[in-house]
Amino acid sequence: MPLPSTTRWIRRLRPLAWGGAAALLLAPWVAMRFTSEVAWTGSDFAVFGAMLLAGCVAFELVASAARAPAYLAASVIALGAAFLLVWANLAVGIVGEPSHPANLAFMAIPLAGIIGALLSRRRPRGMAATLVAMAVLQVVAAGIAVPASAQEPRGFLLGYTAAYVAVWLLCAALFRKAADRAPR
Repeated sequence: MPLPSTTRWIRRLRPLAWGGAAALLLAPWVAMRFTSEVAWTGSDFAVFGAMLLAGCVAFELVASAARAPAYLAASVIALGAAFLLVWANLAVGIVGEPSHPANLAFMAIPLAGIIGALLSRRRPRGMAATLVAMAVLQVVAAGIAVPASAQEPRGFLLGYTAAYVAVWLLCAALFRKAADRAPR
């Protein structure tokens, strides 16, 4: 009996997710051997390792819930985007330095995704609503950040926001597609 296409994709993506996480964690360590531009501390590696582990565990949870290719695609894209949002915020800050108070508004977005996934029990319709809420929160966070970013180019912040809103809404549409194809 052939495997459903979603199961085949999960089997292909699983080693890429875990292997990619290991490669990403090793990359700064290797770079530190060749340049002084990269100077990570033990705590940098610990935080990044914890983020990668959380991302891989989240992928495993997604893999257990994915019944349609659209659900899997939406989940992987949303997880990747949330990971990059948190990483950028912790590494350099979206507004000024990472310690800038306006950056907290951006951290609320992945938190809303986690809460929405828990409340909806990862069902496609609930996930679609969660991703729409995340898009709205992205706009709210930018609304908080724009006045606070006097030194930052506002065009970057607006472009960053537009890109993330587009990603969240794409994921919402994919979850909606998965919900429409799911048996009632």
